[in-house]
Parts: sequence; C-alpha cells; structure tokens
Amino acid sequence: MTDTATSQLAGGQQASPMGGRRALARTAVPGPGHPARPGALLAVVLTGQLMAVIDVFIVNVGLPTIHARLHASGASLQLIVAGYTVAYAVLLVTGARLGAILGYARMFLSGTAVFTLASLGCGLAGTAGQLITLRFVQGAGAAMMIPQVLSLIQRGFAGEARARAMTFYSAVLACGALLGQIAGGLLVSADVAGTAWRPLFLVNVPIGLALLAAGLRWLPRPGGEPGSGGPGQGHLDLAGVATLGPTVLAFVLPLVLGQEDHWPAWGWACLAASAAGAGVFAAVERSVSRRGGHPVVSGRVLRLPGLASSLAALFLVMAAFSGFLFTLTLHLQEALGDSALRAALTFAPTGVAFAVVSLSWRRFPARAHHAVNIAGFAGYALALLGLAAALHGGGTGGAGVYLALALLGAGSAAAFSPLMTRALARVPVQHAADASGLIVTTIQVAIVTGVATFGTLYLNLAGRLPARPLADSLRLVSAHAVSVTGVVLAAVIACGAGWSALAARGARGDRTAGS
Repeated sequence: MTDTATSQLAGGQQASPMGGRRALARTAVPGPGHPARPGALLAVVLTGQLMAVIDVFIVNVGLPTIHARLHASGASLQLIVAGYTVAYAVLLVTGARLGAILGYARMFLSGTAVFTLASLGCGLAGTAGQLITLRFVQGAGAAMMIPQVLSLIQRGFAGEARARAMTFYSAVLACGALLGQIAGGLLVSADVAGTAWRPLFLVNVPIGLALLAAGLRWLPRPGGEPGSGGPGQGHLDLAGVATLGPTVLAFVLPLVLGQEDHWPAWGWACLAASAAGAGVFAAVERSVSRRGGHPVVSGRVLRLPGLASSLAALFLVMAAFSGFLFTLTLHLQEALGDSALRAALTFAPTGVAFAVVSLSWRRFPARAHHAVNIAGFAGYALALLGLAAALHGGGTGGAGVYLALALLGAGSAAAFSPLMTRALARVPVQHAADASGLIVTTIQVAIVTGVATFGTLYLNLAGRLPARPLADSLRLVSAHAVSVTGVVLAAVIACGAGWSALAARGARGDRTAGS
C-alpha cells in the first residue's frame, strides 16, 4: 500500500489508531438493516470464505481411498477434484452480479445452503458419478457465496476498519490452502468409524448449519441491503454471462485436465477458443455499456487507478503460491515418501509466518507500506531460491528447509496482503460487486493456472513418480525438478514486484491529480 492510501480508504476517511474490535465497530458503516456488531459480520463471512478455500485443497489427500472405496477411474478422480474448481471459477463473476441485484447477504446465505447440502450429498455419495455431480453443485454454491464476502466488507466497513478487515481476509484466503491439506491429512488418517474419505465433506455440514444460523442473525436483513443500487443493476447482463461462462470454462478446463491427458488437441483448441471468447466478451460488454446497461464486468471498474496492475500482481503471487504448494507436496510425498499428514505439517512454518505477518504488517507507518510490499516480494523470491538450493541434493534439506518455508510465508504475506488492500482501497461502494467478482475470479484462475503451469514444469522434468519412496537416482531427478521449478517461481515473483510497483505508481498519480 502506498504512503497515504490507508487514510483514504473508502472515500478518504481518516485512519483511526484504534485496533481490534473497537476499531471495527467505530468505522463500520451500518446503514439500513446492518447489524450493530460488525465484528460478528466479519466472523460470519470469513468463516464462509475459509470453508470454501479449504474445500479446494482438502479432497486431494483423500483420493487414494476414494479410488479404493468407489472404484473410481483416473478420469473420475480428476473430475472429483476439478468439478468444484471449474464450477467455482466459471460462475464467480455471475455470482457477484447476482449479489448486487438480489442482495449480498441473501446470496451469501443461499450459497451457504447450497454448499452445505451438496457437502452432505458428497459425504453420502455411493458412486463416483454421484460424487462428481455433487462436486459441481458444491462449486456452484461457493460461487454464489464467496463473491459476497468482499462486497459485504466493502459496504459494511470504512476507513481503518475496512483495511483491518482486509488484513483478516488476506490471512484467511492464503492460510486456507495450508489448512485444507493439514485438515485432510488428519481426517483421512483418523478414519472415524471406518468412514475413510467421507468426513472430508461431512465436516462442512455442521459448520454450514452454524454459519446459516449466525448469518441470519448478524448479516444485513433481507430488503435492508438490496445490493449496490447503481443504475442498471436491477437486470443481469445475460449476453455477458452467456459469453463469459464458456470463455472461462474453455480456459480453466484444459488447465485442470490437460496434464493428466498429456495435453491433448482438445485442450489446445479450448485455450484458443478462450482467447477468441475473451475478444467477443469485450465487444459484448462495450455494446452493453453504450446502450446504458450494466455489464457483468464494468470497464469503469477496470479503469480505476491501480486496480488492473494490482490484479496482475495478485495473479502472479497466487499462481506462484499454488504452484509452489503443488510441486513441493508432490516431491515430499512421492519422492521422499512422506505421508499426506507429514507432508502437510511440513508447511506449518509457512502458515504460521503468513498469519503473523498478514495480521501485523499494518503496524508499520502508512508511508512504509509500499516498502513492506516490495520487501515481501524480495523475501518470497529469496525463500524459493533457498528451497531450491536446500533440496537440490535429493535429501530432506534439514533445518534450512523449515527456515526457508517460514521466510516464504512471511514474504508471501507481505506481498499479498498490501496488494489486496490496495486493490480495493479506491473502489467506490457502488462498484463493490464488480470489483469483488473480478478479484476473486482472478485469484481462483491464478490458483488453477499456477498448478497447471508449474505442476506441468515439475512433472515434465521429474516424470511420473510412483506413490512410494524412490531409489536414490530417481529421487535426485525429482530434486532437480523441484529446484528448477523453484528458480522459475522466484523469477515469476520478481515480475510480480514490478507489477506491484506499477500499481503503487498509478495510485500515487491518481492522488496527485485529485489534489
């Protein structure tokens, strides 16, 4: 974040030195129908966010038992993982727009209900086909629920409170990936009453029910917060939705399934179609704007100072993070022979460091926030290079790996959290839904892209690894692959630093022009 951006959040309100719950309460903007407990609102929406993020990662560790119990084929296992991600990514922007039309709280609760019911169905599924179908429904529920989180934060908090809420949001978003792997390892290892993989889904049911009860009490009442109320927001841009959905699907589907199928021709055809679809979508949205309608992705939002460059930097940060998580997990489990739980716990220093830094970086003076962001990118890149050096010899890397993982968590938090705050700092409330949909979709597509891109790089270098400890020669091959991938990831993070600097420069230029 740049020098004075903190004090200009949400229309330029002065930052308060107060912290914690008192600061949230003091600078919240309740408005009609809003609860008197903004801290409770934040707890509700962030719990929903955490549940959805965890579900992206928690299933991976249960695939072997799903394969054994349901006799699922390799393609079915891919779809069990990909179905959630594909539906989630394709429908996010539409979910954000429906929130602006029907009400953010109403859509959040509806999405929570769909997600919870689908989780129950997944946990009780008797065949692989049933599980695949219900995973798509789960993803649709998450796409209804998650875009409303940022919109409710945007409309429920201002000034220092919004910046503080975004700090918690950033911590939940990135730590959810690590928690998903750890929780998955614990649940599968426990094998409660012989249920094997089913608790991976059933655990969402009591959480979802509690979330619905809390949301009905603490979220804005139906009718009290009907959306942003901007012109044209009473109608869904059907032409934009009809163009955007297939475009995102054509991009995401080959990234999710292409590696396992050795990048078939249909995958490249889909990627080409997605590029063409993006051009068609842009033309459709311009036409909607010229007619005075409200496009599903507003050009005015994309032109907000610093937003586009912040989105680009966020994309690189999340793509690198998901790629790192995927490749190192494969190396630990398949090359070094770690169990799913042990491999997940290896990332504990990353999660702890990320949480500490993401919750404390705003203690620095506002003028130093941009320096914190750049230092975060530098630490992130150095950590990746340190991991590459530590693992290159084929061993476990000893204490150096854990130190590098802690630095990686701290650096990624310092890079990610200020970017998230900056991306929303100057978004007017009436554009909250558009900005929320764009940011969440960018992050989700970045996760898929990072796994596909850097996972492909690692697998091409390492070959197909069996799920058991490897001979020394093959372990060295995997070590070389993970080291090369780490160096490439460090280069990507260096590019992210450049984009972040552009974002900060754009925000400074806008403030200068405004003054």
